[in-house]
Amino acid sequence: MCAHGSSSRSPRTNEGVLNMKRAILSILATAMLLGALAGCGEHGAPAGDASATPEEQHVTIHVVTSYGGDDGNRPNYRMAIAGYEALTGNTVIDASATSSEEWKAKVATDFETGTEPAVLFYFTGSDASALIAAGKVVSIEEIRAEYPDYASNMKDELLPVSTVDGKSYAVPVNGFWEGMFVNKAVLAAAGVEMPGADYTWERFLQDCQTIKEAGFIPVAVSLQDVPHYWFEFAIYNNGNSRNHLDLPASSGDAVGKRWVAGLEDIKTLYDAGFLPDNTLTAADAETVRLLADGEAAFLIDGNWQIGYFQENCADHLEDIALTYVPCKGERAATDLVGGISMGYYITRKAWENPAKREAALAFIEYMTSDEQVSIFSATAVTALKNGVTPAAGLDALQVSAIEMCAGATAVVGAVQDRLTPEQRGALFADIKNIVTGAVTPVEAIDSALSK
Repeated sequence: MCAHGSSSRSPRTNEGVLNMKRAILSILATAMLLGALAGCGEHGAPAGDASATPEEQHVTIHVVTSYGGDDGNRPNYRMAIAGYEALTGNTVIDASATSSEEWKAKVATDFETGTEPAVLFYFTGSDASALIAAGKVVSIEEIRAEYPDYASNMKDELLPVSTVDGKSYAVPVNGFWEGMFVNKAVLAAAGVEMPGADYTWERFLQDCQTIKEAGFIPVAVSLQDVPHYWFEFAIYNNGNSRNHLDLPASSGDAVGKRWVAGLEDIKTLYDAGFLPDNTLTAADAETVRLLADGEAAFLIDGNWQIGYFQENCADHLEDIALTYVPCKGERAATDLVGGISMGYYITRKAWENPAKREAALAFIEYMTSDEQVSIFSATAVTALKNGVTPAAGLDALQVSAIEMCAGATAVVGAVQDRLTPEQRGALFADIKNIVTGAVTPVEAIDSALSK
């Protein structure tokens, strides 16, 4: 299933690729112009006055995505916007930001106040349920009733389905996997072997002690900012791929007890001094930098971080590699967390504006074309019928990602995505309190589930 790598230094960003982009965008621009000339006969409303000049038909659309901050695909995203604007004459007002609970809250507020964008790149799990239930975004089924070829390059069975009504709303670009980034230079300096497919929790704890004694930080993580990758695998390590997505009714049932055990494993790492001294206050970017700078050995993160290391470790990228998260119990180290959890939505507000509808649909179709998805997904899960077109000259980090995914024995989604935003926010906010003993895992779980 896996095949990704969000490279901000993609070798595909050359003149040949730019020519391909121009050709695709020319087709889109022509289609948009023909739609405008056809008037309202087919779609019920004109995309523009047939007598208007091309300049008068230009449209401004607001777009919000998670390709903000230092996201590895930010350069690819900006290049795509520039190409779309240059060849269609439309203008994209981009309000993208780094994905976080604060970002999700801002998206929700924009919809509540009527200031939502025309196009939204957003999660497909419970975070989107409120938008779907309120009719704020348009289903692919409804779009295809008027535009039959919409998202026709995607496998329908891989289009994310909403639990609200069983329909698909988002067109995905790429999925995700989560794994363990390793600084091999740190391991070598500490006398620790590179972990492999049989990496166990017991061996991991031994290695962390060795790394600590050698003067390095074993695990780079911010429990204040981004505790959820460790949460996911800690829960997975106390279950298996068949029951990982089960939710507890309380801390006392079978699932709840597994969650308690997982949170206690995170506390074990904290109590042993295997985490950064500022793990309770640091931002995620600070702790990721620890691995990049050779101060820390291990980092659990997703495919989106590949671009960060390519950009910030260009002179020592061979030191950075991917491997499997240590396992315990029934989970094998080669059992991964992954799936397709984000996609492009068109909002109801844009859909009901004929000019913005055409511009927004054209934007989504361009961003989800085979060529663009291949650029964004050098090593990721996709829904493309034709698969991605691999880039030539992959670097060592990308190769290690492909090798890790090729060895996967199971791939399951993230159980945190099944929690409501309120439950997830409360639980993750309490992880730093769990490790310090301010609250127990039992108290944190029951409190979160009550939200």
